Amino acid sequence: MVSRNSKIFIAGHKGLVGSAILRGLKKKGYKNLITKDKSSLDLLDQKKVFNFLKKKKPDFIFIAAAKVGGILANDKYKADFIYENLTIQNNLIHGAYVNGINNLIFLGSSCVYPKLCKQPIKEKYLMQGELEKTNDAYALAKIAGIKMCESYNLQYKTNYKCLMPTNTFGPNDDYDSLNSHFFPALIKKIHRMKHGSKKNITIWGNGLAKREVIYVDDLADACIFFMNKKTKEFLINIGTGNDFTIKEYVKIISKIIIPKKKFSIKYDKKKPNGTPRKVLDISLASKYGWKSKTKLEKAIKLTYQNYIKEK
Repeated sequence: MVSRNSKIFIAGHKGLVGSAILRGLKKKGYKNLITKDKSSLDLLDQKKVFNFLKKKKPDFIFIAAAKVGGILANDKYKADFIYENLTIQNNLIHGAYVNGINNLIFLGSSCVYPKLCKQPIKEKYLMQGELEKTNDAYALAKIAGIKMCESYNLQYKTNYKCLMPTNTFGPNDDYDSLNSHFFPALIKKIHRMKHGSKKNITIWGNGLAKREVIYVDDLADACIFFMNKKTKEFLINIGTGNDFTIKEYVKIISKIIIPKKKFSIKYDKKKPNGTPRKVLDISLASKYGWKSKTKLEKAIKLTYQNYIKEK
């Protein structure tokens, strides 16, 4: 059990997920929180990471640090994605082990599962088929992290858990035109349409790919919940169990941002659709007593308020 005074290191505390974990821990009264900016701790530098962990000796580590991006960035910078993610997680997982830190949570992604996976996706479907080509480098790095945690648990009796969240969105997201994921990209496009003369929105592919999304504060809640939960399984899916097509998401988001504006949807079919459908089986997380709490519409409103404030 991690107490309110336990030392907790959040790797990647400035990112979408890491900042939400930090918020969630503070809200729940955890006081001894350790964070490090990229400028003061380069997670790609093994020696610096090992020395940092030796000096600080946290009781628990959240690995939310990663190189992330949308479909375009993942496809264009495969070498960067596989190298940086492998290096960051290797340094943190092995660094934890050599410094006697036996408890951590490694955050992955639903993209680790096969492209044409049976739906909803169970944890046991990992490595049961080919990956989506556009983000296979990132997915392979994350799979390596999962197998590394499993291997250390088996050989060294550590308690390294891996949480696999579905598409995550919320405050502190990346809205960059080239690097963002589909959900923040839609929010940005609809916001621009609200304040411009355009009466159409262009989306990639045919709009029929189905996706599940989760509000980042719900994911953070799951991280803190499983930090304190003894589990037989080390790999656990985190999601809502609900999915919609990209086209449906456009309509849901636009009802909140531009409820009275009429517009049309254009489809750029030269761009990829990605995986046809991706919804996680969340029965294992449910079995342990966790489920997402924030309704989609409320989550979009909170995210959009933050977008306006920040941008």
